[in-house]
Amino acid sequence: MDKSEETYLGSGKAKGMAREWGEALIVALCIALFAKAFIIGAYRIPSSSMEDTLLKGDFLLATKYNYGLTVPMTTHKFWGADRLPERGDIIIFTFPMDHRMDFVKRVIGLPGDTIEVKNKQLLVNGKPFVTGHEKNTDDLIIPAYSDKAVRDNFGPVKIGPGQVFAMGDNRDNSYDSRFWGPVPIENIKGKALIIYFSWDSDTHWIRLGRFGRMIH
Repeated sequence: MDKSEETYLGSGKAKGMAREWGEALIVALCIALFAKAFIIGAYRIPSSSMEDTLLKGDFLLATKYNYGLTVPMTTHKFWGADRLPERGDIIIFTFPMDHRMDFVKRVIGLPGDTIEVKNKQLLVNGKPFVTGHEKNTDDLIIPAYSDKAVRDNFGPVKIGPGQVFAMGDNRDNSYDSRFWGPVPIENIKGKALIIYFSWDSDTHWIRLGRFGRMIH
């Protein structure tokens, strides 16, 4: 084998390795994009509405297949459109009033349920309903006749087909279904699963104790 032939073969081997690496990267990218679209998504908590379950600055992963599969960047499901969450699930959903925003809240009412709040006490189908995660931080009770009454005195309202009623665990500081109505089931994108990172903006430090915490 002469020198020119050896050089040619070496060049071909290098091109073959580059092609293999390129194909592997493309496959990995496709798998990552598929997983992000249909299997798991990452979200950041920007407010205190779900305290103490989720804190401002928590970063979480949510599974995207529990309630059907959504066409990316839409609210249309191409599979499992009839799959309902369970009462108490923490869901990620497209905000009904602005589809550019995602919200996270806890499911309180399912289709056919009657939801009412009397002086801060939540009633589902006429009976007190407690999740064990809710809290109130304001001793003031807004009276039913006030134009801001829905925070502490709401309903009764019956949840229609294809809808759920969602509330934040921090009941006095949550903008939820009491204010803007039920969540269409087709808007639900996933179920909160685990906290993978947490940043405390007040102390400017990492909350190590929250890493890996399952969300309930």
